Amino acid sequence: MLDFLTLQTMTNHASVITLIYAVLLAFILATLIAITYEKTYRALSYSRNYVQSLILIALVSTTVMEAVGDSLARGIGIMAAMAVIRFRTNFKDSRDIVFIFASLAVGVSCGVNGFEIAIVGAFAFMIAAFLLYFSPFGESSYFDGMLRFNLENDPQSKQALERVMQKYCKSFALITLRDLAQGNRLDYAYQVKLKRNVRQDDFVGELNKIPSIQGINFMMQEATVEL
Repeated sequence: MLDFLTLQTMTNHASVITLIYAVLLAFILATLIAITYEKTYRALSYSRNYVQSLILIALVSTTVMEAVGDSLARGIGIMAAMAVIRFRTNFKDSRDIVFIFASLAVGVSCGVNGFEIAIVGAFAFMIAAFLLYFSPFGESSYFDGMLRFNLENDPQSKQALERVMQKYCKSFALITLRDLAQGNRLDYAYQVKLKRNVRQDDFVGELNKIPSIQGINFMMQEATVEL
């Protein structure tokens, strides 16, 4: 690995070169962390803005740490400036907070020229994330998408619905059930996992064959962004 301390003593513009290397390394490592988050994500609401934030926050923290350097006065000044900002973002999953801290730690490490620490720490975090994803600690039964529709409140319609769900779905879970039209119709919301080799169009087409069904809305996980 490039010895940055030697580089600083041999070049008049060493601080600029070191800053460039720090920012580039933070960008590369944060991008890998963002890719790890994307590959190990298993929920329905996927946010592209959050993934981009994982990369950008590493660059910001690197710049801040480079600006502070060894100056106590700068550190106090930046802390005072950051205290003015109010962060009101609510995270749905504690795992999202962990990835924010991982990206922040990479940026801080690069900002204080701890390049070996940043590289080892980032790769250790990514390996651990993938191991947990495939381990028994990972979620073994998750859903492909969300299905919403309304149906007449009669036994025949319910039986027809149950036959279709059992035929095409490997697993399904009822999320909400609401009365419509004074109890004459019911509004359903399901999380579903389709069986292998089952097409979404075939599933929705079979649902449409139920005479009393209306308002079918089926959102697959890969098409669900920022619900």
